[in-house]
Amino acid sequence: MLHVIVVVVAEIEVVVVVVVVVVVVVVVYVVVAVATAVVIVVAVVVVVVVVVVVVVVVVVVVVAVVIVVVVGVGLVVVVVIVIVVKLNSWRG
Repeated sequence: MLHVIVVVVAEIEVVVVVVVVVVVVVVVYVVVAVATAVVIVVAVVVVVVVVVVVVVVVVVVVVAVVIVVVVGVGLVVVVVIVIVVKLNSWRG
C-alpha cells in the first residue's frame, strides 16, 4: 500500500513539473513575442520619424533656395532698373 502511495505522489510530482515547465515555456514565448512586436513598432516609428525629418529638411532647403533665387533675381532687376533710370536721367 505504501508503495502505491509513493508511486502516486511521484506521478503527481512529475505532472506538476511538466505543468510548470509548460507554463514557463509559454510565458517565455509570450514575452519574446511581445518584445519582438515592441521592437518592430519602435523600429517603424523611428523610420517614420527619420523620413519625416528628411522631408522637412528637404522642403526647408528648397524653400530657402527659392527665396534666395527670387530675392537675387529681384535685386538684379532693381539694379538694372536703377541703372537704366540713371542713364536716362543723365542723357536727357
